[in-house]
Amino acid sequence: DGKRKVDYILCYKYKKRRSCKRLSISSNGNLPIILPIRLEAEAESGEAGGAAGDAEDSKLTEEEKALMREEFEAGLLEAGLQIERDKEDSCLKLNGISFIRLHIPWSILSREAELQKIKVAVKKKCELRKRTGIAGMWDTVISQLNRPFQPDVPDNDIHKDSQSHVNFKTLKHSFIRDKLHLYDIKSTATLFDNATRSRIVAEIISRTTCTRTCQTTEGISSLLARGVYISAFPLHDGPFTRRGRKDQRNERQLLHEEWANYGVMFKYQPVDLIRKYFGEQIGLYFAWLGVYTQLLIPPSVLGIIVFLYGILTVDTNVPSQETCDDNLNITMCPLCDAVCDYWRLSSVCSLARASYLFDNGATVLFAIFMSLWAACFLEHWKRRQMCLKHSWDLTSLEHEEERVQDELRPEYAEALQEKKAKLKAQAKKKLPRNCPFLTYLKFFNLYFTVSLGLCFTIFVTFSAVFGVVVYRICMLSVWSMNPDPEAKASVRMTVTTTGIILNMLVVLVLEEVYGAIAVWLTELELPKTEEEFEERLIFKSFFLKSMNAFAPIFYVAFFKGRFAGRPGDYVYVFGDYRMEECAPPGCLIELCIQLSMIMLGKQLIQNNVFEILIPKMKKMYRTIQEEKGKKRAAESEENETEEIRPKQQFDKDFALEPFEGVSPEYMEMIIQYGFVSLFVASFPLAPAFALLNNVIEIRLDAAKFVTEIRRPDAVRCKDIGIWYNILCGISKFSVITNAFVISFTSEFVPRMVYQYMYSGNGTMSGYTEHSLSYFNVSNFPPGTAPTTTLITGVSMCRRYKDYRDPPWASDAYTFSKQYWSVLAARLAFVIFFQNLAMFLSMLVAWMIPDVPRSLREQLKKENMALMEFLLGQDQ
Repeated sequence: DGKRKVDYILCYKYKKRRSCKRLSISSNGNLPIILPIRLEAEAESGEAGGAAGDAEDSKLTEEEKALMREEFEAGLLEAGLQIERDKEDSCLKLNGISFIRLHIPWSILSREAELQKIKVAVKKKCELRKRTGIAGMWDTVISQLNRPFQPDVPDNDIHKDSQSHVNFKTLKHSFIRDKLHLYDIKSTATLFDNATRSRIVAEIISRTTCTRTCQTTEGISSLLARGVYISAFPLHDGPFTRRGRKDQRNERQLLHEEWANYGVMFKYQPVDLIRKYFGEQIGLYFAWLGVYTQLLIPPSVLGIIVFLYGILTVDTNVPSQETCDDNLNITMCPLCDAVCDYWRLSSVCSLARASYLFDNGATVLFAIFMSLWAACFLEHWKRRQMCLKHSWDLTSLEHEEERVQDELRPEYAEALQEKKAKLKAQAKKKLPRNCPFLTYLKFFNLYFTVSLGLCFTIFVTFSAVFGVVVYRICMLSVWSMNPDPEAKASVRMTVTTTGIILNMLVVLVLEEVYGAIAVWLTELELPKTEEEFEERLIFKSFFLKSMNAFAPIFYVAFFKGRFAGRPGDYVYVFGDYRMEECAPPGCLIELCIQLSMIMLGKQLIQNNVFEILIPKMKKMYRTIQEEKGKKRAAESEENETEEIRPKQQFDKDFALEPFEGVSPEYMEMIIQYGFVSLFVASFPLAPAFALLNNVIEIRLDAAKFVTEIRRPDAVRCKDIGIWYNILCGISKFSVITNAFVISFTSEFVPRMVYQYMYSGNGTMSGYTEHSLSYFNVSNFPPGTAPTTTLITGVSMCRRYKDYRDPPWASDAYTFSKQYWSVLAARLAFVIFFQNLAMFLSMLVAWMIPDVPRSLREQLKKENMALMEFLLGQDQ
């Protein structure tokens, strides 16, 4: 109406009814309303008692939905809210969208603010003392350096005295209606911001029940699930593009210019404004993402240094020089049976040099550093989270969390209602109730189905990995039949590259499938509350998606080439195809390529396709459908004259994409954190690529939240929930994976064993000869030796990276003493690395307190100042 602030929007699809009784266009809560009473005799009928509820809830008629809406809106009026509708004849509107605007008057707003213990600024400020001495000088230097990177957003809680240049913080206290003189109230219309007002309205409509027409104790969530309303959302603060002066920007325009803009990519995020506009849940996500991205800078720089160290020292690496030396004339055994020829070790010179870039002595130190970095990251986030809980007044959320935990999901309430109806029908018919054993059997069947679904997805994941392995094995044999020598020389690289690309595509496809399967399995369990549903869904989604993303990498790191056998005694699949082996320089370079391709492929495709292209296509589709609807309405109402309402903000917001939660955003970053930490020993550049992706991801998500989705409800929460536990689990597991990658996948341990146990002069000279085993070509089984060969006169061939006794020894082709020495050293290194990394991580966690000392002192000071102010006002 141009006078009252719109605090919330309800919308529903309106279809033409036979008779129409409309509510008043605008109501302030005092006008009477005609509410048709729905007869419940049919629900109590004998035979229809069991199935009637199900059919009724699944396919409600328009009349039933209208009755539910009328009862629900009457409850909103009784709760004190004001309702406003369009001034148009809704009975003549065909298949249109009707909007209901909700307003909350001051009396109800102040009552709810007091009940929810919302904190409001009082007429008291507390001085923020600065540190003195060297610490104060350091703080001054840091603040001056950070000033260009701070967003141009006003801070309403911190005020600076113009004369003394001292900062003061406005104190806050829980709102009390009877003590308005305590608070710094300039106007009751602006005391509570729009996010707080909409959160209070959302609380009211969530507890307003609709018991007579739909027999449920739940509020708007149940009506949305049944299709009575199609959407409920708060409004954005006007358009996101600024037309006036800079000081006239609303909060949405501030976020668009200072956050959702690639031109301010180098600046910090305005997390306080994000929290104020979108609520604590979204504010905590972006604060966590900012901390994670900022702390990726040190490992990114160090990873680049490790990579550059490999480039600068590759020419002095003795094993690489020996591999590239044609004078050694080392002949290697064929890669496949019959069709593959002998080959020279020097042909993989470039691969050996590339492997050293990531497999050098600095990699071990970098892996230990990353274990410490993970501990520092978690401790730093805990400190940051404690500071945000203080500044955002999240220290007293236990009561609200208990209330949210007690709220039933609409699906659970509906199932409970159906069960009560069946029990009521059985009691009327005097039928025996179900045996408890049958009830337990039903639950057993339910969880058995869920477990079977999870096992099936695990089987699909392993089958996909095995399918790619079979593809590489078959293609290696088929392409080796090419008579062209140049084509034969590049067979291994071609097969490896195509296999990695195929793996990446399979991972991307299965990730979307597993997301839908996780939702289906969680809905099948029918959790009681939304919090329980969210935790179960997160656990299943993370389990399935992480297994899908990391399974190909785990195979290359720990299984490829371990069970291939030896010349003359290979392991075969499907009878005729040999198990694949690692390249001569080892599996680490292939692990590096696999990790980089899947990580970069996921980030690029998810960012460009799933987060940019698909939302734009959905928006284009909705626009086309809206234009078609307007044309149909114009054609059907040619002879009617009707005043066309100008497009309002709620019309624009309804055309936006609905908010689907922050769990997909968290999931994407948590999987990336797994890539960064779990196998960082094989790919030191992973933190750098993650940093580059996150800098873009923050602005991309910001633009999506500000311009492309409806404004979500301002949900209050005090931490990031189960995601922190997942991060801790990944960090601890990464110590184990990196220890095994260095020990069993890289060449670090065999090189150290050779240098300090077997080398005659204490250098790496002769390591390549030492790591190869002899094989007598006369011992080839019939039909496996090369049919044609370009290398003649071969009596002995060697096989890369194996420690076996030569054919002239008494125990030919058995594991040599060197093999057991290297194995013992590898296991000893795993134990040493794990204990060292765990000890250092625990030491870091012990040294860094969860709550900063400055925060504890500030809390004491603010509480004392607030207590003195309140006591002084009471006197």
